[in-house]
Amino acid sequence: MKEATERPRPSRLRRLSDEEIALWAEFAKGVARRRGASLPTLPPPSPSAPPETAAASLLAPSVESRKPPGPPSLAPLERRLKRDLARGRVAVDTAIDLHGMTQAEAHRALRGFLVYAQSQGHRLAIVVTGKGGFKSRPNATSWFDEPGVLRRLVPHWLREADLRGVVLGFEEAGRAHGGAGALYVRLRRRERR
Repeated sequence: MKEATERPRPSRLRRLSDEEIALWAEFAKGVARRRGASLPTLPPPSPSAPPETAAASLLAPSVESRKPPGPPSLAPLERRLKRDLARGRVAVDTAIDLHGMTQAEAHRALRGFLVYAQSQGHRLAIVVTGKGGFKSRPNATSWFDEPGVLRRLVPHWLREADLRGVVLGFEEAGRAHGGAGALYVRLRRRERR
C-alpha cells in the first residue's frame, strides 16, 4: 500500500494583524456581502497610530500611482467673448444644424464636425439643436421620443471624456444666434506634433 504524500495541515492558523484586518475591511466595503455575513470588527485604534487609518495609508500610494490623468476640464466662455458675440463684434467660425436628425445621426455628425472644425483651426462653433416643439406625439413611447431630445443630450455629449481634447467649453447661444436652441462651442487649439 502507498503512503499518503499529503503534508500535514497546521493545527492552528495565524491571526491577522490589525493592519491586515483594516485593509481587508476597506477592500470588502466595495463588495456585496452574502446574506448573514458581516465585516470583521476593527479593534480600537492604538494611541500611537497616526490619525489616518492603516488601510488608507496602505492603499493610497498604489491607487494614486495607477490612476491615469483625467481629461482636461471644461471652461466657461469668457464674459467679454459672450458680450462681443451678442453685439456682433466677433464672428462665429463655423456652425452645424442638427435639426431633423436621429440621436445616433446627430451624435456621429456632432463628433465628426467638431473634430474637423478643430483640424481646420476653427476656435468658435455654433451647434444648433433646436428648442423642441410643444406638440404632442401620440406614438411617443419614452422620454427619448419627446421633442427637444437633442437640446438635452448635446450638452452631455460635449462633456464626454473623448471630446475633451476638442471642446474647451460651451454655453447657450445668444438670442441673435438661436438662444436656447443653440450652443456656442469653444474649440481647443490642435496640438502640434
